[in-house]
Amino acid sequence: MEKLAKSRFITLEGCEGVGKSTQLKMLKEYLEKTGQPAVFTREPGGTPVAEAIRNILLDKSMEISPSVEAYLFATARVDHIDRVILPAKERGELIICDRYIDSSLAYQGVARELGIDNVLALNSYAVEKCMPDKTIFIDMDPNNSWRKQNGKKILDDRMELESDSFHGKCYEGYKELAKRYPDRIAAIAPNLDKKTTHESILDVLRAGGFIK
Repeated sequence: MEKLAKSRFITLEGCEGVGKSTQLKMLKEYLEKTGQPAVFTREPGGTPVAEAIRNILLDKSMEISPSVEAYLFATARVDHIDRVILPAKERGELIICDRYIDSSLAYQGVARELGIDNVLALNSYAVEKCMPDKTIFIDMDPNNSWRKQNGKKILDDRMELESDSFHGKCYEGYKELAKRYPDRIAAIAPNLDKKTTHESILDVLRAGGFIK
């Protein structure tokens, strides 16, 4: 029987406006150019059910309590795991996900003050079924983000409308997670030259044998 290829599950994390979307785009272009197929997905989202929950979570007209918010993220994650991530892992594919459980730990666990361990327990399905093999954390304070430096304000969703204090707490949450999980989370401070940041990300992923 032919041995299945080992899957690799990579996540990218970071606060608002720090260039994460740009780095995901550059990583996708690199993998396509070098002939390395990958499944690109996102959270919340990735399935019809999870995308519907995403619309609720980001709706500016919604008033959602911290606990309900955490449960909604976890619910979307379960469907995403079952329908996208686990099947891709079983096929031995490379999976790149824009946000995953660390977003819940930073945003709801720390910034919403629910507690990291409490949010971890709520996400036990994800912890037991599939944790990332490597997480790239774009290590930049959102209060000094590229978006703010460029004088841009994008207030398209409920999370972006949160205060500077809230986003600062999210950043502190990510920093705490990087200390808690140093083997999994690689913190990369973004460079003004986005290509330099891109190369730093590639170096980490190549060194771990996740990509070529």
